[in-house]
Amino acid sequence: MGEFSDKIKGNANEAAGNLKQDIGDATDNRQMEQEGFEQERKGEAQQLRGELKEDAKKTVDRM
Repeated sequence: MGEFSDKIKGNANEAAGNLKQDIGDATDNRQMEQEGFEQERKGEAQQLRGELKEDAKKTVDRM
């Protein structure tokens, strides 16, 4: 998976996770809130992976 698609998927997971957290909080559904938290963290990790891939590619291109 390329760095761009990692970043896009990461953004989508972060947004979905935030929405789940908000819905879980509003409906007092702690399980949904926790799932949202975990999905948000997954999105952050995907974005970081995309950034690291991009940095690695830039480093190789400079060689």
